[in-house]
Amino acid sequence: MSSLKKKWNITSNFQFVLILIVFAVTGSTSAYIAKPILSFLGINKSDFSAWLYYPLYIILIFPIYQVLLLFFGTIFGQFKFFFEIEKKFLSRVGLGFLFSKKSSK
Repeated sequence: MSSLKKKWNITSNFQFVLILIVFAVTGSTSAYIAKPILSFLGINKSDFSAWLYYPLYIILIFPIYQVLLLFFGTIFGQFKFFFEIEKKFLSRVGLGFLFSKKSSK
């Protein structure tokens, strides 16, 4: 626990617990929301092979998770922490240009 607190630059056990709760709630909620969205799009488990259905499910969860992470982070008062996490993550997957600090003159 102390190594994560040091890595994440947090000092309070309370903040650590809040961050873990946000990760848990976000993961569960994004997985729960993805199924009805796939169903709405006409992509059902019974109509597609598992080799196609589950990759589509995972691809759909990705953007939902990113949005919900900031949403729940804000609700739990940890927006700044999760915004920094998002910037690092999106930079690693090649979307770092979204947070470019260069001015466009």
